Amino acid sequence: MNEYQTIQAYADAEFTERRSRFIGAVCPVTTEEEALAFINEKKAKHWDAAHNVYAYLLRDGQLKRYSDDGEPQGTAGVPVLDVLQKERLVDIAAVVTRYFGGILLGAGGLVRAYSHGVKLAVDASVRMTMSECSEFELELGYDLYGKIMYILPRYHAQTTFSDFGVTVRLHILLKDCFVQAFLKELADLTAAQVCPRLLDRRCACIPE
Repeated sequence: MNEYQTIQAYADAEFTERRSRFIGAVCPVTTEEEALAFINEKKAKHWDAAHNVYAYLLRDGQLKRYSDDGEPQGTAGVPVLDVLQKERLVDIAAVVTRYFGGILLGAGGLVRAYSHGVKLAVDASVRMTMSECSEFELELGYDLYGKIMYILPRYHAQTTFSDFGVTVRLHILLKDCFVQAFLKELADLTAAQVCPRLLDRRCACIPE
């Protein structure tokens, strides 16, 4: 099954290295427009900083970009990107802001500082695993409702919609790795009275 990791929400952290203040920030994004909007937001907020170094990784097209933002080439943007890659995160943008403290850090010191800045932000975030999922619509009688609800937890299925009218309509989201087994058990359980209709396929976070 195709799975990947990203973060749930924005997170940041900061530290001081030889009087320079470093602020690391990470944000979940799914498009380049979202990544650039986040970067520009940080640049606007920290307009008076010496540098706003950034990197982002997108799952769509395996796109990756970075910028040293005036720091010596290879000492800032690449280390930030390297941390994101080593942490195996995608659909994420990171900005490490530096307020210069008057003491030069040297190339090695800069690499360590920018790497540490983004790592602190990543460690402050909450990760989530995204999986390829399918969403089905089920229409059933009330006599089958209890039986079907009983088996759903076995497949870690999420109910995304329910309507209780003349019949019961449910929208069920489950990981693709469980689809075949779920459909078979559903058919056996209901004597094939319930015919699931595929509504959507998308990546989602479904805890197990």
